[in-house]
Amino acid sequence: MKSSNGTILYRDARNSDAESVATLHAESWKRHYRGVLLDSFLNNEVLADRLAVWRQRLSNSRHDAFTIIAEQQALVVGFVHVILDDDPAWGALLENLHISFELKRKGIGRALMIQAAARLLQRGRQKFYLWVFDQNITAQRFYAALGGITSESCVRGPLPGGSYALAHRIAWTDASMVIGGRRG
Repeated sequence: MKSSNGTILYRDARNSDAESVATLHAESWKRHYRGVLLDSFLNNEVLADRLAVWRQRLSNSRHDAFTIIAEQQALVVGFVHVILDDDPAWGALLENLHISFELKRKGIGRALMIQAAARLLQRGRQKFYLWVFDQNITAQRFYAALGGITSESCVRGPLPGGSYALAHRIAWTDASMVIGGRRG
């Protein structure tokens, strides 16, 4: 699925994107997850961990998940990863959404959310959810503006590196809410 938004191209992730996606993912965690993930993990292990995850995810032609990347001048500047049918009650899991720090608040996150919601609807799914850490107030506001409803809070873990943290489940009962921009 290719479309452009100014100088941003949105497309399905490929095997060859694993290193770029992992690097962006690791940098995002280092910047935003201090206090959630252990410093020892963030300082020493996060890139190797994310490389292993993304090489595995993108090496398989999976029908139960998809990853869409945002690309600017051949550089990965954002991505969203969704696992279909993750939970019988909540639907698909939006497991990752990360944007290059320099390009935050430029509409890339919203565009990736819209792309993911459209893909879910194309595959006959309406419900999806994600987990957001308690300290990530900005993300909570972003998801609420896209119609997400906080449905529960609990301590999650062990997280990569071994920590535990309070997180909130944010859910959508209808993916079209994201596309239409309705608050629900």
